[in-house]
Amino acid sequence: MSADEARAGRRSQVTLAQVLRDFAHAPSPWIILALPVCAAIARLLVGDWQITDALIPLVAVAAFPFVEWVIHVCVLHWRPRTLGRWRIDSLLARKHREHHADPRLAELVFIPWQTFLWLLPALLLIAFVAFGRIGLGLTFLITVGALGLVYEWTHFLVHTDYQPRGAVLRSVRRNHRLHHFKNEHYWFAVTTAGTADRLLGTYPDPARVPNSPTAKALHRPRSG
Repeated sequence: MSADEARAGRRSQVTLAQVLRDFAHAPSPWIILALPVCAAIARLLVGDWQITDALIPLVAVAAFPFVEWVIHVCVLHWRPRTLGRWRIDSLLARKHREHHADPRLAELVFIPWQTFLWLLPALLLIAFVAFGRIGLGLTFLITVGALGLVYEWTHFLVHTDYQPRGAVLRSVRRNHRLHHFKNEHYWFAVTTAGTADRLLGTYPDPARVPNSPTAKALHRPRSG
């Protein structure tokens, strides 16, 4: 455990109910929740159930750890670039750098609300264009919304002082804290115990990984 992690370790006895109350005060969980709820109501009205409606959740759950890994590596850890007179640096990347600088600040744990201004229309477009029927598109929206809520809840939970009892969630918390407090180049999984990390080569033995001087200052040039 790094010195930073030790200082940011358990500071108080926090119950799961307290964490849930704090989670419910943030806007993004409610925005995300609205998507599967509205899609589920519409899905019941549309009907037309087929076997492919069962395949969508199965495929999505299997793919989600890898989608999460790609987003974390390629979007959230995006290194700002300059193209001519333009600086390419998204809001998500900027907020994630702030999140690494202060991992205990709750408001930086959540997906920025501005992201939903383009993300929700994009998901709706995918649902109603990429799938062959409306019912399947709605099933896709239900699944994506549910997975998004799981992500947001898990990410928030592991950044609190709550100490999980289950082995899987303890592993998830440990890995994510290693990412924040030991080395930002590894342990990109958030909702699983390193599923994608293990397969994609970012799940090393922590004892063999040096503490990174830029874990709390992403992309800042190393001194010396």
